Amino acid sequence: MIGAAVNLARGTYVGFVLAREGALAFVDPSGLPPHLAFALRVGRMLERPGLGAGAARLSAGLTRLGPSYVKFGQFLATRPDIVGMGAALDLEKLQDRVPPFPQDQAVRVVEAAFGKPLAALFVAFSEPVAAASIAQVHKAVVLDPDGTRRTLAVKIMRPGVRERFQRDIAVMRFIARIVHVLSPQAERLRPRDVVEILARSVMMEMDFRLEAAAASELAQNTAGDDDFRVPRPEWELIARDVLTCEWIDGTRLHSAAALTAAGHDPHAVGRTVIQSFLRQAIRDGFFHADMHQGNLFVDAAGKLVAVDFGIMGRLGRNERRFLAEILLGFILRDYRRVAQVHFEAGYVPAHHSVDDFAQAIRAIGEPIHQRRADEISMAKVLTLLFDITALFDMSTRTELVMLQKTMVVVEGVARSLDPRLDMWTTAEPVVRGWIARNVGPLGRIEGAAHAARTLADVVSDVPDLALRLKRLLLRLDEAAPSNARRLERVARDERRKAIWQTLALWAIALGVLVLALR
Repeated sequence: MIGAAVNLARGTYVGFVLAREGALAFVDPSGLPPHLAFALRVGRMLERPGLGAGAARLSAGLTRLGPSYVKFGQFLATRPDIVGMGAALDLEKLQDRVPPFPQDQAVRVVEAAFGKPLAALFVAFSEPVAAASIAQVHKAVVLDPDGTRRTLAVKIMRPGVRERFQRDIAVMRFIARIVHVLSPQAERLRPRDVVEILARSVMMEMDFRLEAAAASELAQNTAGDDDFRVPRPEWELIARDVLTCEWIDGTRLHSAAALTAAGHDPHAVGRTVIQSFLRQAIRDGFFHADMHQGNLFVDAAGKLVAVDFGIMGRLGRNERRFLAEILLGFILRDYRRVAQVHFEAGYVPAHHSVDDFAQAIRAIGEPIHQRRADEISMAKVLTLLFDITALFDMSTRTELVMLQKTMVVVEGVARSLDPRLDMWTTAEPVVRGWIARNVGPLGRIEGAAHAARTLADVVSDVPDLALRLKRLLLRLDEAAPSNARRLERVARDERRKAIWQTLALWAIALGVLVLALR
C-alpha cells in the first residue's frame, strides 16, 4: 500500500512536469472517452506561458524528469508507431548530456571492478572527457609487456544509476497500469509492453560486457570492409561497470568543412555512411542503431569508425530479403514485385489483392522518379511505405521500425556532408550485390545445402531417439511385466518406422539438392 502511494505521488509529479512543459499537446483528444478528454483539457491549462508552436515540449519535460526519462524518450523516438511521428521528431531533440561525476568516484568504480589499484591497471588516467546519463568516458594509457604505450578509452558506469533507474521504472510500470485501467482502448499502444521492453533494453545497456560483445560481433562482420572499422575492445579491462577499448583519434562528422580541413572528401564519407549501414543491415542482419554524428569518426587512414554500441538492431534473413527487394523494386520501378514481397513475407494478409497493393505502392514510387536524385529521401519512402501498408492491415514490425528510424538518422548524416547525394545510386551496389548473392543460383545452392544439413541433423538424431525409446520400454517392462510382449511389438514397429523415416529423409534431402542444382 505504501509503495502504491509513493508511486502515485511520483507519477503525479511526472504528469505535472509533462503538462507544465506542454507535452500533452501531442495527445489526440478525438479518440479519448469523455472523462479522459476532460482530464486532458485540465492538464493543458497547466502549460507554462510562452510555449511557441515549435517548442520542444516532450523532450523538455523528459529532460526535467531526469536521466531515466531521457532514456525512455530516446527509446520512444525510435517508435513513431507508438507515439506518432510528431512526438518522435520532438524526442529526437533529446540530448543525453549531464555533468560528469567526480574523479575519485570513477577511480573507485574501476578499482572495485578489477580488484586492483588504478596504478596497476593504467600508467595514465585522465579527467572525464565526455559524460552522459549512464556513464562517462576517460582517456587512459597502458604499457604493454614489450614497452609499447597505447591510448585507450575507458567508459565507466555512473554510481547509483541502476538503483535510480529501477525506481523510475517502477513509476513507469505504475503509470502504464493506470493508463490501461482508465483507457482500455489505449492498450493498442501496449504501454505496459513498451515499459518492459525499455527496462530490458536499458538493463542490457547497463552491462558493458554486452556492449563489448556487440562491438566484437560488428567488428567480425565488417572485418573485410575497406572503409569501415570498429574500435578493438580490451577484454582484460572489461567488466559489468567498465568498458575499455581502443582510443579513436579522428574527425567527427559534424561538418563537411572539418572533414575537408583534415584531408578527407566529405562526398566520399557520405557515401560510406550509407553503404556501411546498408551492409550491416542487409548483408549481416546486425546494425548500429545509433549512427548519429557524435558516434562517427573518420580516422587518419580515411576509414569510417563507429563508437557506442549500446543500441543495436537485428534483422532476420526474411526481413533482410524483404528490405533488399523493396529497395531494388523502387529503384527499378517494379511495384508489383514490391507488393509480392510483402505478401511472400506474410506481412500483408492474403485476403488483400496484390494488384491493389501494387497500385498503392505506385502512388509512392512514381512521384520520386519525377524528381532529381538528390531530392529523393530513401527514409521518407520507407516511412510512406509503412503508412500505406497500415491501410492493408500490415502489423507493426518492431525491427523494421527501428531500421526505418536509423535510416532517417543515417541519411541525415550523409546529406549533411553531401546535400546532393543520390541515395538510390549509392544504395544500389549493396542491394544488388546481396540479392545476387542470396537470391540468385549461388544463394539457392547454399539454401539447399542448409536444408540438407538440417535434415541430416534430424536423421542423425533418429538412433538416439530409438535408444531412448528402448530404455523407456525396458523401464516399462520392469514396471508392468504383463505388458512386455505388447510393448516389445510396439518397439519393433517404432524401430521399423524409424528406419523408413531415415531413408525417406535422406531421399528428401537428395531431392532438394538435385532441384537446387538444376
